[in-house]
Amino acid sequence: MDRRVWEFRLPERFVVGTVGMPGERTFYLQAKSGDEIVTVAFEKQQASVLAERMDQLLDEINGTRAPEGLIPDRPPVELEDNAPLDLPLDEEFRVGAMALGWDEANNLVVIEAHAVSDVEDFEPPDLADDDAEGPDTLRVWLAAPYARAFAERARNVISSGRPSCPFCQQPLDPQGHICPRANGYRRRQ
Repeated sequence: MDRRVWEFRLPERFVVGTVGMPGERTFYLQAKSGDEIVTVAFEKQQASVLAERMDQLLDEINGTRAPEGLIPDRPPVELEDNAPLDLPLDEEFRVGAMALGWDEANNLVVIEAHAVSDVEDFEPPDLADDDAEGPDTLRVWLAAPYARAFAERARNVISSGRPSCPFCQQPLDPQGHICPRANGYRRRQ
């Protein structure tokens, strides 16, 4: 089967969202332009790393290669997006690898999410690689202010889950959890 690559240049919407109750949530990455919506599932940790790396990339570019004033330090208030994921919520694939880069010619952040591969010794494709062979890919270009807003929303979605144990940082269940820092004793919230 041929590889599918969905591309969104400056989409109307690109967000992290969840479905389910804290502790049982499924994380999604969703891009939307017009009537086209592409939704892929990924892990909470992938969302966290993507937000962190996006901010690091923007900070690095801001200090070296971007025109003055192109990259805001904070996301603009008018780009705040707290709406739920768009429907229909049809998962195209589960993300296995991600790539992040800077399109210097257009001053845009490029994000790629690649499907999980069952190939042994899988090597993710290079950024913007469109070979017919390889994992399905979601590729998105964002302006710097939208990238900052994306990272901020991702952090908010991640933090809206279960609180962390103050000792081991693992998520707490409502009934507590067995904390490895307490030699296996159950700690209460």
